[in-house]
Amino acid sequence: MPWNTQLVATLAKAHAEGRLEERLLFYSKPKLLIIDELGYLPFDPNAAHLFFQLVSRRYERGSLLITSNRSVGEWGGVFGDPVVATAILDRLLHHSCVITIRGDSYRLREKRRAGLIKAETLQPEQVA
Repeated sequence: MPWNTQLVATLAKAHAEGRLEERLLFYSKPKLLIIDELGYLPFDPNAAHLFFQLVSRRYERGSLLITSNRSVGEWGGVFGDPVVATAILDRLLHHSCVITIRGDSYRLREKRRAGLIKAETLQPEQVA
């Protein structure tokens, strides 16, 4: 399960148990919070709102490093709500440095070098 799915599940569980504030405080303490593979799976609307609360809590207080195979233009679909996605992106992109990496992942590049797959084997939309 991608880490961001576990993160949101933890926030949802804390919310259901009346401990959301405690969990948000926990995730707001590190100087750097890394969220890997954002957008690998879409968020349900409640999860998107919980994630927004986390981003808002950390905004201008702690750094976030987020990796995603989705462009920010696709985040409306990732979060299931373009308004929530815009609010999240507004906070994330203010003071940020966006690095876009194009081409094969390191794993695919190594497979090609080893001759295990051919360049035309995978189409760009198949690479996650």
